[in-house]
Amino acid sequence: MISDFISMVFPEYCYACSESLVKGEKYICTHCRYQLPQTDYHKNIDNNLFRRFWGKVPLKYALSYFKYTRGGKVQQILHKFKYEGVKELGELLGCWYGNILVQYEFHSAFDIIVPVPLHHKKLRKRGFNQSDMFAVGLSKIMEVEWGQDIIKREILNPTQTNKKRYERYENVKGIFKVVAQKKIRNKRVLIVDDVVTTGSTLEACALTLLDEGCKEVSIATIAAGQ
Repeated sequence: MISDFISMVFPEYCYACSESLVKGEKYICTHCRYQLPQTDYHKNIDNNLFRRFWGKVPLKYALSYFKYTRGGKVQQILHKFKYEGVKELGELLGCWYGNILVQYEFHSAFDIIVPVPLHHKKLRKRGFNQSDMFAVGLSKIMEVEWGQDIIKREILNPTQTNKKRYERYENVKGIFKVVAQKKIRNKRVLIVDDVVTTGSTLEACALTLLDEGCKEVSIATIAAGQ
């Protein structure tokens, strides 16, 4: 009763459409959940995201939950998640996408989930790593180990925003280091991040893991730029 009263006085709103949430809904209303632009990458392995990495890194799978467009609802949700401290939203999205991936038997395709790390200064400022939260949700549903401290970001590189493709690649060269080699040696690693645009950060992370002896790498993100 107390919870219902609080919801009535201080209603919660959908982070995608700003409409009031009803009882049982959290962060995103049911209508938006199923209307948000999802990809079909879990159905089509030879997809546009996978092709984006041809000739750069030998990925096994390239997966993404949503299609990302500037000014769209997915961008609004990610902004709330990353910059307004709603970290539980990332875990929720991981659980939702995890359920889809389990339906297509991807839970048996990976040995460990590795989130793209933040530099410790940025982590301290933000308070959490958005990729960690997405990884937690995926790990819970897919029952695949989550490796939080496998790889670290040694260099606090400038933001990737507004950089051109080559500038983004140069911006992330040599910034990652594997610190728990035994945990990824001969393992099938799923690297997770929030958004992929050019893919330079994921490329650098994947190549670092491959250099340190993992069996194969795949990627999964909350959203992918089109």
